[in-house]
Amino acid sequence: MSKKRDLNRKKILVVDDSEMNRSILADMLGDEYEILEATNGIEAIAVIKERESEITLMLLDIVMPQMDGFEVLSVMNKGGWIGNIPVIMISAETSSNLVRQAYDLGVTDYISRPFDGKVVRRRVNNTIMLYTKQKMLQGMIAEQIMEKEKSSSLMVEILSNIVEFRNGESGLHVLHVRTITETLLKYLSEKTDQYDLNHTKIAMISLASALHDIGKISIDEKILNKPGKLTDEEFEIMKTHAAVGGDMLKNISHRSEEELVKVAYEICRWHHERYNGRGYPDGLKGEEIPISAQVVALADVYDALTSERVYKPPFSHEKAVHMIMNGECGVFNPLLLECLQEIKDYLKDELELKSVKDVAGSEVQSMAEELIAKGDVSASDRTLRLLEQERIKYQFFASMSKEIQFEYNADTDIVTLSEWGADYLGIKELIMHPLEDEKSAEILKKEKKQEIRKKVRSTSYKEPVISALYRLRVKGEERWHRLMVRSMWEGTEEDMHYSGAIGKFVNVDEDYKRMDSLEKEAAQDTLTNLFNHRNARKLIERILAERREYTYSLILFDLDHFKDANDQYGHLFGDEVLKYVARKLTDNLRKDDIIARVGGDEFMIFVEHGGHYEAQIERMFRLVTGQYENFKIGVSMGVALVPKDGEDYESLFHAADQALYASKREGRNQYKFYDDTMEGTLSVLSPVDGEE
Repeated sequence: MSKKRDLNRKKILVVDDSEMNRSILADMLGDEYEILEATNGIEAIAVIKERESEITLMLLDIVMPQMDGFEVLSVMNKGGWIGNIPVIMISAETSSNLVRQAYDLGVTDYISRPFDGKVVRRRVNNTIMLYTKQKMLQGMIAEQIMEKEKSSSLMVEILSNIVEFRNGESGLHVLHVRTITETLLKYLSEKTDQYDLNHTKIAMISLASALHDIGKISIDEKILNKPGKLTDEEFEIMKTHAAVGGDMLKNISHRSEEELVKVAYEICRWHHERYNGRGYPDGLKGEEIPISAQVVALADVYDALTSERVYKPPFSHEKAVHMIMNGECGVFNPLLLECLQEIKDYLKDELELKSVKDVAGSEVQSMAEELIAKGDVSASDRTLRLLEQERIKYQFFASMSKEIQFEYNADTDIVTLSEWGADYLGIKELIMHPLEDEKSAEILKKEKKQEIRKKVRSTSYKEPVISALYRLRVKGEERWHRLMVRSMWEGTEEDMHYSGAIGKFVNVDEDYKRMDSLEKEAAQDTLTNLFNHRNARKLIERILAERREYTYSLILFDLDHFKDANDQYGHLFGDEVLKYVARKLTDNLRKDDIIARVGGDEFMIFVEHGGHYEAQIERMFRLVTGQYENFKIGVSMGVALVPKDGEDYESLFHAADQALYASKREGRNQYKFYDDTMEGTLSVLSPVDGEE
């Protein structure tokens, strides 16, 4: 227990399992400081988690139950707290090995028992005074760095958002292009030293990428936001934005020689050039195009494909990657395409986790601390590298609100919950052991926890994110939650090791409750009364999360030559064909089968199999082929099996899509089961017209 809080007094946390020792230290220091107490390491970590910013100093015992002093120091090092809270070790142990180990883990001083009041007070005062001066210096440097960062980032953000406002884009386009640019450059720097991509250069290009479309401020809004396809004359006008943007930057008085302006000029003028020389405005070819412009060009095209525009709906991540890899949006550097292919899954997760946030104050403070330790007062490559781990953590947690957030430490095998998460789950403890803890077993079964641990351990530092559905028992009631976890890694690329994970559980139970009755949710697609793709996906994901011993199929099919029905008999007739196919499915399939219209003339079926699934698929194929009035209905169908072709929705949909394309490529009016030989083929979805 701690004494009554006094906000005007500095606070010292005393961590010792002996109440007598805590009482003696409180008597020695209590007239000048407010004393907080913890009886073991777990309690100490909980207090730090809650009141880190208030604690001026920690007095820490070595030998304690549940978590000893060395384990506390390890957790503090992992959490970055050791730099903010000075620690004095208190113990009757005088072994030189123990004392050396304590100093190695970051303690600033060591006091042995029995305590001498004058020695304790003098060492406590000296340590606090030293840290106070250091914090003042850190604060001064942090303020200088923050002002410098703000002045650059603020102007870039203002200019880029003006362009986005006129261009009618989502507001996230600049953020996405910057994220994709940064991710590609980091991966490219690991693959080759051809472009001399150090951390400073990567940060510079990423910041400058936000200005890639500032030339569009000169384009008439009627052209800029035209819903349909541009005429040849309009497209020529649109193309001028690249040169105009470059000229705007080139003509900046007294600033044109600054590195940021030079990089932004390259990006603005040449981000529509293509590797084969068929871009604009200058027709540059190959490595004539600066690497900054090459990467931003690829990032710009990807985000344009996956974002909604006035002239098109958004394409899926998988479709966008297919189109880029197949040259449908121009020719790119083969090495960049190789990077995109290798990081595509990581990139998708990274874009989902990013949120629009300023640089965190804690990040800048860490920068200042490292500058002092190094004896340097200017931002450097070293500074940027040191910020990377904290940046990942901060942006991950900053994107969440009212979710069960947690952090796992692999060294201590401890899970630390957020306060809101613990309260939501109805437990008092913020810290628990993930497998052994009895309270957590009431929330999530031990085998499920083992499954999560196995999945997290199977990640890599290049692909650190996993996602899955689980049922948590919350205050006596089972509820569906989506788990998203990011594993954390430390060390160099040659010696990278797993250090833990951060993650969240998001309540999606209400979404699934609304879909428990198929009849209630049937009227999702207004034309066919089938599920739409979004709701069908939610149902399938829930089934996959519960599946144990059954075999399922995910089937995709579309109508062969459906365009002929519209062209010859009109769109109303085409709509009747689609409704006819939907009725055939709903009248002949089981109530628990999931049937959806994915879009256009594309349909999806998810079915459970008993024994002979081949015969069941054959029956479905025959069911949807035939004749409607004067139109012969033929279908091309692709089938993916669970568990053979994957156990998550994304891999199943991708496999079925590949099999569907194989059916179309080999003559249509047939069905095919997915196999590995189909991987890498084109998607059946329609390509986008142009890239603007």
